[in-house]
Amino acid sequence: MLEASILVIFPFCMVFAAISDMLSMTIANRVPALLVVAFAVIGPMTGMDWQTFGWHFAAGGIVLAATFALFAVGGMGGGDAKLLAATSLWFGMSLELLSYLVAATFLGGLLTIAILALRKSPLVFHVSDNLFLRNLADERLGVPYGIALGIGGLLTYPSSPPMAWALGRLAGH
Repeated sequence: MLEASILVIFPFCMVFAAISDMLSMTIANRVPALLVVAFAVIGPMTGMDWQTFGWHFAAGGIVLAATFALFAVGGMGGGDAKLLAATSLWFGMSLELLSYLVAATFLGGLLTIAILALRKSPLVFHVSDNLFLRNLADERLGVPYGIALGIGGLLTYPSSPPMAWALGRLAGH
């Protein structure tokens, strides 16, 4: 059951956040809240010692401070900031966290370039009425960075500490 929770909760939240941000330009507070609560419950159940558990929360706090600063100067949306901090809990102070941050940043840059190109192309007239693409075509809106955070999270999660623990358990180690 614990392994299933680790295999399902984080990926579900990443997919939900990406789709939600694409459709509504918002990431509901319940997504990062679920990630934080789930990690707070799951972390100790994996046998993680309290010091390591604390470092995971320190990673989330540091990322929250950095993303809050970006939000304060208009460089990031509030939902994106909360999601990024909550996902950081699952990676902890590790190279996997750095991989996630780099992947999300790189994908966010690609997403931004693609959206700007779409908004200047003739395709904008064909997608502006599409439920899934209309927000991407609207020049008055920002970039739904939750898409990049979701994809970056899905790409890097398999090497995260909780996932490594779950896969080890499922392999019988």
